[in-house]
Amino acid sequence: MRRLAAAAAVVVAGALTLTGCGGADGSGSGDGTAELSVESAYMPQPVSDMAAGFLTITNDGGTADRLTSVSSDAAGQVTVHETVDGAMQEVEGLEIPAHGSLVLESGGNHLMFERLKQRPKQGQSVSVELHFDRSGTVTVEIPVKPATYHPKTGH
Repeated sequence: MRRLAAAAAVVVAGALTLTGCGGADGSGSGDGTAELSVESAYMPQPVSDMAAGFLTITNDGGTADRLTSVSSDAAGQVTVHETVDGAMQEVEGLEIPAHGSLVLESGGNHLMFERLKQRPKQGQSVSVELHFDRSGTVTVEIPVKPATYHPKTGH
């Protein structure tokens, strides 16, 4: 139970880290900047040397941004995948519309952690760097959930 509370605190801290990210001058959404926050992040406990990652990035700002790449010390490579008509394909990035969200979810767009250096276990978390076109780089902790986990909200 204590680990769950700690994992929840890490996710909240990651979301707070992103809240208010805007232009280089730190201004808010009134002047056409991106204002990003992250929530509902999780990784199902991997059963191989690959894992998926899911989260929601919300942009409360007046300008669109783009998730251009993701990196993590936990994996040899992290790629961004788009799912169209049931087919998964790697993409160079995904848009986060102004006043909108980018949802990375099971069966849809998602992150792929390839060549895991070790398999993280339920209750642990994986640190990732989200790289954005306008908002720079932000580090988020993604909690590891059971392999069968399906969120009730957020996705």
